[in-house]
Amino acid sequence: MLLCISFIFCALVVRLFVLQIVNGSSLQLRATDQWTRDLAIVAPRGSIYDRTGSTLAVSYTTYNVYVRAREVTSPSKTATLLSQTLDLDFSTVYQKVSNRKVSEVLIKMQVDGETAEIIYNYKLDGVYLAENSDRYYPNGNLLTQVLGFISVDNVGQTGVEAYYNDYLKGSDGYSYVQSDLQGKEIGGSLRYYYPASAGSNLTLTIDSKMQLIVEQTLEQIMEEQKAKGVAGMIMNAKTGEILALSNKPSFDLNDVPRDDLEALFDQSRVKLVTDIYEPGSTFKILTVAAALEAGVCSLDDTFYCPGYRIIDGVRIRCWRTIGHGNQTLAEAFSNSCNCCFMDLALRLGVDRFYEYMTKFGLGVKTGIDIAGEGSGMLMAKSLVKNVDLARMGFGHAVALTPIQLLTAVAGIINGGTYNQPRILKSVSKDSETTEFESTTRTQNLVSAQTSAIVNSLLEGAENKTGKYTFVEGYNVGGKTGTAQKYSESGGIDQGKYISSFIGTYPADNPEYLVFVMVDEPGAGAYYGSIVAAPYGKIIFTELFDYLNEEKQDPSVVTEYVTMPNLVGLSLTDAAVELKKIGLYYELDGEGEYVTAQLPPPNTSIQVGTTIVLIT
Repeated sequence: MLLCISFIFCALVVRLFVLQIVNGSSLQLRATDQWTRDLAIVAPRGSIYDRTGSTLAVSYTTYNVYVRAREVTSPSKTATLLSQTLDLDFSTVYQKVSNRKVSEVLIKMQVDGETAEIIYNYKLDGVYLAENSDRYYPNGNLLTQVLGFISVDNVGQTGVEAYYNDYLKGSDGYSYVQSDLQGKEIGGSLRYYYPASAGSNLTLTIDSKMQLIVEQTLEQIMEEQKAKGVAGMIMNAKTGEILALSNKPSFDLNDVPRDDLEALFDQSRVKLVTDIYEPGSTFKILTVAAALEAGVCSLDDTFYCPGYRIIDGVRIRCWRTIGHGNQTLAEAFSNSCNCCFMDLALRLGVDRFYEYMTKFGLGVKTGIDIAGEGSGMLMAKSLVKNVDLARMGFGHAVALTPIQLLTAVAGIINGGTYNQPRILKSVSKDSETTEFESTTRTQNLVSAQTSAIVNSLLEGAENKTGKYTFVEGYNVGGKTGTAQKYSESGGIDQGKYISSFIGTYPADNPEYLVFVMVDEPGAGAYYGSIVAAPYGKIIFTELFDYLNEEKQDPSVVTEYVTMPNLVGLSLTDAAVELKKIGLYYELDGEGEYVTAQLPPPNTSIQVGTTIVLIT
């Protein structure tokens, strides 16, 4: 008997050890779950600021309304008051408050504080309020795509809100009350409260004043050019920081149009990062940089343009079908002569051309901290023929994202350093701040000498009538581009174009890189010099005002002339008339006589402007 009692005693001690020590914590949690009811307290998301400290996104407290039907004493009264106060259907609410088979049911989320106070003052049995958090964007539709928005569950869905959700979301808290077997609260019992912990605050590289300049200009383009869509960006060419970034149409982040998911998805994309396109003449910056760096051309070279090249038996036209004649490299770049850039690409050859394009980051993602980045497309090198290479030289037969192009251009013009573009500047929480520095991928894209030559070419391309004339008194460089769009079947979509402009400042040592892209302009013109460049000029002008930037040459004065009526004249006579008054022109058509012109006669226009002659 003594041995049996000792065995039983030892077994009980072992069992007790298992229950209290080994499984004690888990059993305690199970017990607590059985005799308590909890309500989650949603943590407020961290705030988002621009680089100057202006608030871009902030959280505020809302409330979720719950009902525990077993505690409701008057279902009819409760359903009536809740449905009226919360603007809900009475029968739906009544079904919830009278269904005792469910221990707890959600009535409505994201109720504002004023309404929550009304419900609290009703003192309804079985009705509970739990803290939640909602988002407010002080600037409404500013930075729509960059900031993004959150779901009703306080989770980031697009933009920075989604990409950096782990930083922003914080840790939820809970409120516990003791309950009986049926889930009813035990009066006078203990209550437990674990507060929520807010998420981290983010500071972006964005400057909201620059962002406003870009977005207002984009709205102007949409109205005046009747475009399908527009996009714009300002980048720091030396660091890769994005200072402004937008595309239109967009929407107010405080009123997200969730009823049209297709439009919501389209307008939520940061299209300069996610969408690929054929860049056209802006790509010539990369071609000339590669050719100069490889030593296959110099500023002393001359090129003859009869209006076309025949390569592999295929006739490839220059945009100016009557040709540019003999021209230097600087003149060919300023004229955006396709023939010159076909020659440069062929001089490089497939292997060297691809070597430089790979170095410039084409075909791979830049790594920008924005979701959905596209990687662009390059033809398989083994399949490239001379006719393909020639087209690539002037920005056709290649597809990339605008952010890829701009990052490559930034690396070429800043002395040869490729910096990964970024949108996040710092993260802070509890007085601790983590700064994010620029990530340098490559430091020898091109030599300092090549970089300086490219900058001089960009300066000459826009300041056609003399130094500092594109933006009066300021040393601005730039390049325009015009590209045809492709249909879903892969063929050219006739009559649909993308017009673009890349601008640099100061041209001899660029810090700011400005980009404007117009998708399917519908006001008549489609050339980048007509549709995009004037708005790049607007952005630069307002940017200089904001920065209080002094003119490099205050003596430069912009001259204006009146646009003559050229309709009915031969192309030769029209060209003579334009040359007399200091205007340049681009052609639309291959006829010998002018049938229309943009802008129309009697328009006041700046000397040095490029106009369109339709023949």
